[in-house]
Amino acid sequence: MKNLFSQKILIIDFGSQYTQLIARRVRELGVFSEIQAWDAKTNTTDITLIKGVILSGGPESVTEGLSAPKIPDFVFSLNVPILGICYGMQAIAQHFGGEVQSSDKREFGYAKVKKEHDSLLLNELSDNVDNSTEEILDVWMSHGDKVVRAPNDFKCIASTDSCLIAGFESKNKRIFGLQFHPEVTHTKQGFFILRSFVTLICDCSKLWTPAAIIDDQIRRVQSLVGKKKVLLGLSGGVDSSVVAALLNRAIGDQLICVFVDNGLLRKNEGDHVMQMFAKNLGINVIRVNAQKEFLEGLSGIAEPEQKRKIIGKKFIEVFERESSKLGDVEFLAQGTIYPDVIESAGAETGKAHVIKSHHNVGGLPDEMRLELVEPLKELFKDEVRTIGLKLGLSREIVFRHPFPGPGLGVRILGEVTEEYADILREADAVFIEELQATGWYEKTSQAFAVFLPVKSVGVVGDGRRYEWVIGLRAVETIDFMTARSAPLPHDFLEKVSNRIINEIPKVSRVTYDISSKPPATIEWE
Repeated sequence: MKNLFSQKILIIDFGSQYTQLIARRVRELGVFSEIQAWDAKTNTTDITLIKGVILSGGPESVTEGLSAPKIPDFVFSLNVPILGICYGMQAIAQHFGGEVQSSDKREFGYAKVKKEHDSLLLNELSDNVDNSTEEILDVWMSHGDKVVRAPNDFKCIASTDSCLIAGFESKNKRIFGLQFHPEVTHTKQGFFILRSFVTLICDCSKLWTPAAIIDDQIRRVQSLVGKKKVLLGLSGGVDSSVVAALLNRAIGDQLICVFVDNGLLRKNEGDHVMQMFAKNLGINVIRVNAQKEFLEGLSGIAEPEQKRKIIGKKFIEVFERESSKLGDVEFLAQGTIYPDVIESAGAETGKAHVIKSHHNVGGLPDEMRLELVEPLKELFKDEVRTIGLKLGLSREIVFRHPFPGPGLGVRILGEVTEEYADILREADAVFIEELQATGWYEKTSQAFAVFLPVKSVGVVGDGRRYEWVIGLRAVETIDFMTARSAPLPHDFLEKVSNRIINEIPKVSRVTYDISSKPPATIEWE
């Protein structure tokens, strides 16, 4: 029986915002995919398992000469099918002697592509037929350069009015190129194009399934841990929750979870965590009430980055103190997921820019000397959610919106106090309750309330109220790299506002944030 990692599609990343989406689409086809930067200093992948290579798009231009990103030499020595997307197609064309030029008419967004010849990649795929009975594909373009002359042994398989070579292929070399993006949902036949490449051309089997992932990780954890104990910092978020459920199934009472209540959690968060994991799943969870320590540490601090660092440092201190009481623990479990691994690897190139510190704690002191267990490190967030459901976690836990590691500490603008945290907790609970009651919670990607440290005049009954302002934020996004404000109905927002002001005496005004990302960020701090 084949191992679920016994075959893979390698994705060479040229810096496209869609690279992770390509990897996720391949996995949706039931095949393991792995991302590697084009300029990675070391080739960490097992090349014997590679069944095909996909070259991503990217922001650079192959016309820039020696400074332009190049296809790694080892790719062509693998003797496996290759698919180049956007920049990847242009890099293939240049490598084999074709010609790429900057386009007078750049294409960004929806486009109609005409199929030119029969091809392995686009065979029997079309969205409609034009007046001349030629088959048309509805696709998504995002390019400034274009291939103007295909290399020898490559034939054109698709075109647009402004891009005469929008796709090519060499059956002899088993190399294919597409100027458009099949990985995005705007390309209607994109899923089937990728399926043609992965399953037909690369001959991959469907081995990457939720059940197989769970079974594989259980075996690996049991083999690594043996009879020893494992410590997990349980936050109640999706990643740590799935890790807890997975390890509980793998090693049972060898798992010890520490849940630190820092006073910056959502309403009743601590009780919900204990109910789900300690009572329902029977996991050993130690609850540490450290609200006073965190709030004292944040007293008088208003700057966001400083607040993040204080919260992270205090968490480590509390976690280390509690774990030292446990004695014979030898392993530390973490909810690291694949995007975290990709970002860490990409940092070696020196191209990453820090917008703000990572929400999650990056690690624990070296003197703890615990061996790491990271059962989710090969998974994307959507895969984590899928196996969470398979492990028996509730949809409420698995599909809850992201919550920052510093918690309400970065949703209270300026100084954090117990009073502000209590006010924000109540306002946030009202907002989420109404979103869930109307079905908007599942339609939005992230929603929350923000405490604004300004006072505003209001009128309640016959009396004047001069109290705090609450901001509401709800966004729609696919990858959290870009986002737009959710178009919540005015009647809905009015109801939420009325409830917050009526139920929380310390609030006199409610606002709704309609900023997009960019230029704003999703969180306010």
